[in-house]
Amino acid sequence: MRKPMLGVSMMAEADFVSAVLPLLQNNSIEVMEWSFDTLYHTNEPDWLLDLLNFYAENYRLIGHGVYYSLFDARWTARQEEWLKKLKEEVSLRKYNHITEHFGFMNTENFHQGVPLPVSLGPETLQIGKDRLYRLQEAVNIPVGVENLAFSFSIDDVKEQGVFLDKLIEDTDGFLILDLHNIYCQSCNFEVGLQEIINLYPLHKIKEIHLSGGSWQESAYGKKQVRRDTHDDVIPEEILSVLPSVLAQCPNLEYIIIERLGHTLKTEEERNDFLDDFNKVRTIIETSDLKFKEKKRWCKKEVKLSEKPLEDLLLYEEQSKLTRLLYDNSDVKAIQDLDFHYFKTQHWDAEMILTAQNIIKKWNPY
Repeated sequence: MRKPMLGVSMMAEADFVSAVLPLLQNNSIEVMEWSFDTLYHTNEPDWLLDLLNFYAENYRLIGHGVYYSLFDARWTARQEEWLKKLKEEVSLRKYNHITEHFGFMNTENFHQGVPLPVSLGPETLQIGKDRLYRLQEAVNIPVGVENLAFSFSIDDVKEQGVFLDKLIEDTDGFLILDLHNIYCQSCNFEVGLQEIINLYPLHKIKEIHLSGGSWQESAYGKKQVRRDTHDDVIPEEILSVLPSVLAQCPNLEYIIIERLGHTLKTEEERNDFLDDFNKVRTIIETSDLKFKEKKRWCKKEVKLSEKPLEDLLLYEEQSKLTRLLYDNSDVKAIQDLDFHYFKTQHWDAEMILTAQNIIKKWNPY
């Protein structure tokens, strides 16, 4: 009986390596996810090179991109360079599949940060499809997309699953269901965890991400805001819902636990991380689920336009929005913007402030 493989998102920090060493020594890490574009501009240390190559040679390595930016409305030299480096990466090292984040990172020095939500309309969808086509064209392995933790409005939360389903349909792609991302949305918009999960095409889930996060104090004295910071234990609510989620995802192949490498400094933190890993392993081992055998994947032929699709009005709005968030502009002023694509009047004020905090964290200067 096939069950999903359990693994970790590999980090290069010494603290992380120390934490996962017991799992590596007893062969508990069945699959390893590597964010291949995080060290594009530096050399991987020899021990990391050997470890990743070992998993690759045994068909146990999956790739996770961070900086491509699927929804930048203007095609840039940065994206061109990213695809070029990706081609080199997959020619040197065997990956089972490649994934990217949903959202956009504005190219005006903000690409070191985290993806922001996009307007979920047909024009934006076409931009995303064009970028996904080009990503798929670059590699001869399956390509997937991960759901986003951060949303500006309840409409974003409820519509993201359907939008992602449309995004991947032409390339026969798949989805990562990040349950902590769903948990953030559930807490921030007071919607049931399972209720949001049900809005996703669960038969297209090939990978699940599990992680912890943190709470940010409310600027308005209301409930705290949940952030996807990958720096704490997996919440009990996620572990509780995991068995039923597994039962709803017949094509699931991988479960990946994520934790930032610099957040495992103490013995208590390392033990908590190992406890999380073992709890998830027990859930998998005690489930009596029969997952479907892996489908044979064939690359779909997609007709690419000679020039990447661009939408300069959308680009202008993305740039303006990012600048306003970076500059800590007044929340009411952002809500009053007369944008064509972004319906800022429906945005939650608390989430606008949270976006400002996120951008400042990643771009302090």
